[in-house]
Amino acid sequence: MAASAKPSNPIVLIPARMKSERLPNKPLALIAGEPMIVHVIRRAEEAKLGRVAVACAEQEIADAVIAAGGEAVLTDPNHPSGSDRIWEALLKLDPGGQHDAIVNIQGDLPVLDPAVPQAALAMLDRAEVDIGAPAAPIVDEDDVTNPSVTKPVVAWEADGSRGRALYFSRATVPYGPGELFHFIGLYAYRRAALERFVALPPSALEKREKLEQLRPLEAGMRIDVARVDTVPLGVDTPADLEKARKILEKP
Repeated sequence: MAASAKPSNPIVLIPARMKSERLPNKPLALIAGEPMIVHVIRRAEEAKLGRVAVACAEQEIADAVIAAGGEAVLTDPNHPSGSDRIWEALLKLDPGGQHDAIVNIQGDLPVLDPAVPQAALAMLDRAEVDIGAPAAPIVDEDDVTNPSVTKPVVAWEADGSRGRALYFSRATVPYGPGELFHFIGLYAYRRAALERFVALPPSALEKREKLEQLRPLEAGMRIDVARVDTVPLGVDTPADLEKARKILEKP
């Protein structure tokens, strides 16, 4: 392991936008009396990875973040992906390039275990790794064939704690007996890797599978996957929101 491989000054960026087909205005949905985005900020801060900021598509989100004492930056509302949004935010927040790694935490993870982003960032301890991300074993049989669940094909190391991503698919892969994994859409990028990634055009496999993590793989970039215990609850629907409220609204 190269002594200089591990990033020394990461920043956590949380992309957030009001537009959501299944749960409109979800960053501001109240949980235990506070907007969901504020809970995500707190989970990110609990990971103790470094500076935390929200990349906002709308002023309403920025206002809520600032009111709670957080850091926010407005970005173009028309970005095609969260990766593009965090790159714009990074250039605005850190034009001098002080932050050498970016942890991208989605804005709909109010009950995120801090160990998950920590595991993603830990993958950058090797100089050859461009991007780190977590995955958890699939335990629900329905998820095996659910196309909404992304399955990574990983060349796991002997101890099973980490491995190199070979492919990602909505299909049930790899074929044959053995564990299947649920990929968690949370990333740790080296700064140069994020800059390269957002400059690349969408790739053929990315467009076919509708999975943007295939873009860096097709371009020859390396993604290492960290094995974690469970998939964090993502709030995509009113039912998910109620689950999060039950967890966080303690009596």
